[in-house]
Amino acid sequence: MHTVAVLALDQVIPFDLSTPIEVFIRTRLPDGRPGYRIRVCAEHPEIDAGAFTLRAPWGLDGLRDADTVIVPGTAAADPVSPAVREALRTAAGNGTRIASICSGTFPLAATGLLDGLRATTHWIAAEALARAHPEVDVDPDVLYVDNGRILTSAGAAAGLDLCLHMIRRDYGSAVAAHAARLSVMPLEREGGQAQFIVHDYPPVPRGSAFEPLLTWLRENLARDLSLADIAAHAGMSTRTLIRRFREQTGSTPMQWLHRARVRQAQHLLETTEHSVERIAAQVGFGSPTAFRDRFKRTTGVSPHAYRRTFG
Repeated sequence: MHTVAVLALDQVIPFDLSTPIEVFIRTRLPDGRPGYRIRVCAEHPEIDAGAFTLRAPWGLDGLRDADTVIVPGTAAADPVSPAVREALRTAAGNGTRIASICSGTFPLAATGLLDGLRATTHWIAAEALARAHPEVDVDPDVLYVDNGRILTSAGAAAGLDLCLHMIRRDYGSAVAAHAARLSVMPLEREGGQAQFIVHDYPPVPRGSAFEPLLTWLRENLARDLSLADIAAHAGMSTRTLIRRFREQTGSTPMQWLHRARVRQAQHLLETTEHSVERIAAQVGFGSPTAFRDRFKRTTGVSPHAYRRTFG
């Protein structure tokens, strides 16, 4: 039987902790036998889980012969202790599969096991992860990343996606599909984490000389604006506009405009019953095809799929 050790660190997030426990412990093979045994492990006998105190039946020694170790997210940014770091690195060295859920990517990254690898975490924390661990290739748009022996997932429900993916790797699609039905989850969700990211307007320092221009752009999203049109309204050459705009916003005028149009389209898909064709025109795309292409590149899903999820 496959042994899964769930590592409870201090300030563990209860949802992240319970997700692998519930999914794996209910997994059954075609003959009815359980597919996994679960161990909840911790460095200390008692762990602060926020709303309650957790008493873990296993210490760090429970990681030694486990087939899979899962690191749930934590609500604290405390440094990883030398004992935990060593236990995770030893497990990895022994060939154990190690996976993280949500902010559990941070303690996993602190061990150095993610160096040079692609990884993900909750989209809100992705930028902080990239700053803290520049040697990790952070992808904020996906639900999970499978590097073979090292796996990471985004926040909350993405932990379910990752667990179902590992079950499919271990026992095949039929067993994983049954586990998905028990969790009332699709075996594979359409799109990635990008569809859940709030694509707000890029921040601009208060009092910036570009505030009037950005206000004008927001009020004219439906117009077929070119770079020359924007430069003319700003009263400067296109080269000067691009340079100064990037200094103020971190993007080009057209990138900012496309992002603003997608954000407005998301709002319209969420709050109106307008057709995709009408929304495409309302936010300034020349054709529904161009709108669908840009929307999917930004959010990871089609406008219709986005409306089904958030409308």
